[in-house]
Amino acid sequence: MKQLDVNGADLYPQLREVAAVLYKKALTDLPPDVRRSVDEAREREEGLAGRRLEVMVKTIRTSDDTGIIVCQDTGICVFFVRIGTGFPVNPAKLVTALREGIALASERHALRSSIVHPLTRENRQDNTGPGVPEVHLDFVDGGEELEILLVPKGSGSENMSFLRMLSPADGTAGVKGYVLDCVIEAGPRPCPPTIVGVGLGGTADQCAALAKKAILRPVGEPHPEPDIADLERQLLTAVNTTGIGPQGLGGATTSFAVHVEYAWTHISMNPVAVNIQCWRGERASATVGPEGAVSYGY
Repeated sequence: MKQLDVNGADLYPQLREVAAVLYKKALTDLPPDVRRSVDEAREREEGLAGRRLEVMVKTIRTSDDTGIIVCQDTGICVFFVRIGTGFPVNPAKLVTALREGIALASERHALRSSIVHPLTRENRQDNTGPGVPEVHLDFVDGGEELEILLVPKGSGSENMSFLRMLSPADGTAGVKGYVLDCVIEAGPRPCPPTIVGVGLGGTADQCAALAKKAILRPVGEPHPEPDIADLERQLLTAVNTTGIGPQGLGGATTSFAVHVEYAWTHISMNPVAVNIQCWRGERASATVGPEGAVSYGY
């Protein structure tokens, strides 16, 4: 699909199709920054770790050649959407279209349904349910585009999510120590090499959302603020001295990157959250222009 009728009655069925394309793309077409990180780690590592990274390289190549998803875990889908105030869309109908798109892709491509009721474990077999996919909406004053980013978050990495309300007296040293403790506790379970997202400040729920937002940044792209970028470098160095390595087999590459996002917080609070993304770093994006032109990316 290259053009949408942004003022037509069928806009939402078209957006449903965009969401379906994004889901398949995210599961089969890894971003260039992730591919580069895997290749570079393969050049560095030897022994079991090196051989495991070679398997990752071959897995990516197989997906490229066959269209088969990179991993059997189709994830729990999370959308991050930016709506220009000049773009003619009803946000409520948009959210419905995104959810319908996930169901459509699941049926079209026979994707494993991973989404269940938290108590009864009922499974609709379409990767949706109340509250899933999760959709974050943001608005751009005066903007004329619709930007959609999809992240299918696998359970191995999402299970390794952490939040602690540290004391302000713990300071930066406390933040560093906590992040390192989380990575060590996670060990091989989130399928390293990972991308470690760190949220600082805000409220408890806001801090957790910031940690997930942090994993969206292209691998290794530093935070624009020098002090935060320096903290990211320090944390990555510390994480990669743990020796956990690819898939827990030892080595120098436990994580490809540590990314930090923050919000100001209360004078008597120091929230820290960690959200870990597995080696695949799956994400896919679409931008719909004011005339309906659609471009896909990461």
